[in-house]
Amino acid sequence: MAKMTLDQLVTQLRAAHGSALRAVVLYGSAATSDFVKDVSDYNVLVVADSLDVEHLRAAGAVTRAWMEGGQPAPLLLTTSEWKGSADIFPMEYADILDRHRVLAGELPLDGVAVDPKNLRLQLEYQAMGKLLALRQGVLTTSGDGKRQVELLAASRSAILVVFRAVERLRGQVPATDAGELVRSVASAAGFEATAFERVVAHAKGEGKITSDESGEILARYVRGMEALVGWLDRYTGA
Repeated sequence: MAKMTLDQLVTQLRAAHGSALRAVVLYGSAATSDFVKDVSDYNVLVVADSLDVEHLRAAGAVTRAWMEGGQPAPLLLTTSEWKGSADIFPMEYADILDRHRVLAGELPLDGVAVDPKNLRLQLEYQAMGKLLALRQGVLTTSGDGKRQVELLAASRSAILVVFRAVERLRGQVPATDAGELVRSVASAAGFEATAFERVVAHAKGEGKITSDESGEILARYVRGMEALVGWLDRYTGA
């Protein structure tokens, strides 16, 4: 079965939501040069005046088809929710505002902004969550080299989301090149970047991590996330 394209998704979302649809927006790495084919996701935001049960049911089939193609479900917000939720989802909003491409309609931007205080709080929470997940991963992989490589590769996208938010918190424009991004965050937070650079290169197919070296890379990767969490906890502003 052929995977649904973005154009097909937009066409079917228009049919499902009708005149209530305000915008369909592609955001994240897929909207930039950081996109890695067969690795990065197509993250889609749908903004509509109404998202009642009838609209959701109408969009159910297209959403299932989209997800069967390996993509995450679209993020659905009403127009009023989009305008009023930057305070509780500052990381997501910062990423959308910084890296997006409107596929249909018009995304309301007036009055939508991210408060650095809200961003730091969510960022520390998310970074700690990624650290805890890595520690659990170390437990469950039990030193198995192949599974450690899989753990590192699977973490890449979520870690880069955190790193981009770190740069925005510092008042910087996140680098579109993942390697440059990693080095900048590592320098600011005071940890060694090599393990993260290796994971980035692995995802791009530019230097695969072997089972034999995965244990040491994973150890340095975890130490780097520990340092980042500590730095965020102490952060008081640029």
